[in-house]
Parts: sequence; structure tokens; C-alpha cells
Amino acid sequence: MQKITKETYLKWYEDMLFWRKFEDKLAALYIQQKVRGFLHLYNGQEAVLAGALHVMDLSKDKMITAYRNHVQPIGMGVDPKRIMAELFGKATGTSQGLGGSMHIFSKEHGFYGGHGIVGGQIPLGAGMAFGDKYNDTGAVTLCCFGDGAARQGSLHETFNLAMLWKLPVVFICENNGYAMGTSVERTASHTDIWKLGRGYEMPSGPVDGMNPIKVAEAVYEAIERARRGEGPSFLEMKTYRYRGHSMSDAQHYRTKAEVEEYKKIDPITQVKDIILENKYATEDAIAKINDRVKEKVKACEKFAEESPFPEKNVMYDVVYEQEDYPFLQHKL
Repeated sequence: MQKITKETYLKWYEDMLFWRKFEDKLAALYIQQKVRGFLHLYNGQEAVLAGALHVMDLSKDKMITAYRNHVQPIGMGVDPKRIMAELFGKATGTSQGLGGSMHIFSKEHGFYGGHGIVGGQIPLGAGMAFGDKYNDTGAVTLCCFGDGAARQGSLHETFNLAMLWKLPVVFICENNGYAMGTSVERTASHTDIWKLGRGYEMPSGPVDGMNPIKVAEAVYEAIERARRGEGPSFLEMKTYRYRGHSMSDAQHYRTKAEVEEYKKIDPITQVKDIILENKYATEDAIAKINDRVKEKVKACEKFAEESPFPEKNVMYDVVYEQEDYPFLQHKL
């Protein structure tokens, strides 16, 4: 695994802080009704992404996930201004403003969504890995989903075929404790989701999803196993979200004390403490990073605000390939 250095910690801190502040801004914009529809935020789960990115080969590896999907494409290289614009429904967005919060997508950067159907991305991730194996690209797909999606039947069908065909895919369950408002304890007779992989003899295990170092180590091992042609792995990332399932979630199912307890192991704070303890940066240097992050978020908001909405005809152009489609009647 690529060594975790001073530069790694500084990058992790700035990246995770930017992802957090980017989504904090989205929450504020949602209240102002500049971002519409549903909005699912990643606050608290940033270590899973930071650790995984450290060991991925972004020149060929891919990622697919659910609808909590704003910061993953940023980490994979998509311009955050375009992500913000997509959430505003603007023409400069990643899907020309037609996808919105739950459908961020960038084939160029290996990010394949953003899927609104719970668990819908699980078989798709295996399908992407099948394509890579068939074409011998050497790429590995990271297929992420939540603890609620782990209860879908499609997961079992996918696990079975992924093992049978030894597909180069790493299944990652981001277990943040709640499927919408239902705790893990209430969804099944067991709470160790990683054990689902045992039924298929798939290498599986739990990971501290609040620590990017632990995530990087586990994902690296799984990716290397896939590259060697040994097939898939299943990792359960034990993580936590500080905000509700979506912006409309009143969070009556948990206490404020529980949230505050998890904030004591906030991944951003953990990395910051390591930086300061090892004198990788001074408090002044940290302050400059904080200021830089604030300016980046402002630039994203400005870009989204000033971008135009898509022309109405775009909604038809991206659906029908045939320009003179005979069964289409509309007035623009």
C-alpha cells in the first residue's frame, strides 16, 4: 500500500473538511429552496471515501454508490462547481441539471452514480466489474451501499454471481446505524452485516469506518485480491452520519447525546489531531487550509448561482437519440 505520509494527512484533512463544508452549504441552500427535491448528506462518513481513494487507481478503477453521492465524484476528480450546479438544476451540472442530488454521474472520472433505488446499484456494480474482467482492463469497481440496502434480495443474487465468476469488485456497506429511521437492530436478527458474505465464502469483515487509515488498509487488501483475479470482497464500514437521512428527517429515532458521542471520533478531528501531534502543520497552517476551503465553497456557490438553467429541449434531446422520433409530440 502507498505509504501514509505527512502529505497524506494534510490532503485528507483538506479534502474531508471541504466535503463537509460543501455539504453544509448545500443544507443552507436547501433551506433557501435553491436546491430542491431530496438531499442526503454524507457528514460523518468522510473517512470511508478518504481511505478508499488513497488506495484506488483513479486512472482505471470505478465507483458506484447510492443517493448519498455528492462528495464521492469530487474525490474522484469531478469539478465541485459542476456538482453544485447539478444540485441547482443548472445546465453546467454533471447531468445538465436533469439528474439533481441523487444522480451525479461522470463516466470520464469513473463515477457511475448516484442511484435513487435502494440497492439498485449493487448488481450494476457487479456488471461493471464483469465488463472489466471480460475486457481484461485490470480495473476494480468499488460498489458502495447502506445498511438498509444490505437487506435487499438483489444483494444475495449479486454476491452469488460475483463469487461464481470471481469478479473484480469490492462491496462496501457503509453502515451508519440507520436505514432511514430504522436502526440496524430492528432490521434483522443479527447486527454484523459483514457476515452476509460468509454464505458465499466471500472474504468479508468489519472496518472502523471513522478512521481513514483503517479504511485504506482494508480496501487496499480487497482491491489487491481483486486485481490478482481472486474475486470480490465484502467490507462493512462501521460509520455514522451526523445529519438525518435526508433534509426532511426530524431524527426522532435517536438522541442528540448519541450524535454528540460519535462526534468525539469525528474523522476530520482525528486527522487534525494527528497532524498537530506530529507537527505536520501548525495551527496557523491549519487556519489557512480552513480559509482556502471556505473560498472554494464560495466559488462553487457563485458558479452555480450564475449558471443558466438548461433549455427545455434538452429534456427531450437526452431521451430520444433519433431526432425525428415519430411518436414524440410536444410544444416547447
